[in-house]
Amino acid sequence: MQWLLQEFEDTAKLAEALDRLGISYTWHKFVPFVGELIPEPIVADPGSVVMFGSYTLWKNAEVNGYWPGVFKLRPFVQEQVWHPYLLNGADALFMTLRDIPEGLADDGRDWFLRPVDDSKAEPGNVKSTGEIIRMAERVLALDEDEIPMGSLRHDTRLMLTKPVRILREWRLWAVNGRIVTYSLYKDGSRVVYRPEIDDDALDFGQRIVDINPGYSPAYVIDLCRTEEGLKLLETNCLNAAGFYAADLVKLATAIDGLVRD
Repeated sequence: MQWLLQEFEDTAKLAEALDRLGISYTWHKFVPFVGELIPEPIVADPGSVVMFGSYTLWKNAEVNGYWPGVFKLRPFVQEQVWHPYLLNGADALFMTLRDIPEGLADDGRDWFLRPVDDSKAEPGNVKSTGEIIRMAERVLALDEDEIPMGSLRHDTRLMLTKPVRILREWRLWAVNGRIVTYSLYKDGSRVVYRPEIDDDALDFGQRIVDINPGYSPAYVIDLCRTEEGLKLLETNCLNAAGFYAADLVKLATAIDGLVRD
């Protein structure tokens, strides 16, 4: 596998793991909007290239026909098999940004919101209806050609759910149908990065993978423990998600061993 890395703190940690494994890689800068890499990589086999850095690297991977390139994901909320396990999935409200000012009652209610797709245009967070409406109005006041790529847009589809008290949160990395590493990243209200997971949470994560085998060759799963039990928070693009306290040697080994069908 040929590894192309964009320089960030997390990719520097990944490079250390690749060094330990004796896997070569090259560093590149990504030119926004243009979508080019500097320096331009010399690729021996487009069918065996993986990229790590910003999510927008998917554009370069797609143009050049790289596989696996960047593991783009279908919106997790559209995966019917996962609906019973989603955090408030059954009660979710889906709206495009342009529909919010008239479609969302300004009743002071709090919502957890996030984009349906994996763009990271708005991180998952809790806002009041008033804050959400004002956010939408600020975006809608702009012409669409004024809005930078990767930001909220008029047609961005959002998921809104009732906020739930979360006790613990973990990130798990699934490659080729199995969980290869994991990290605790929140314990109550405290942000903590530790390479640990409760046994039942690990089993739950593997079950999430098992029941949806065709989702992606590799992806990130965020799980949480609530007062009602374990829930699926979201999935994320593995190439651009934070590593927290993951075992990057195990992760790199698993990805380097992927073979195209």
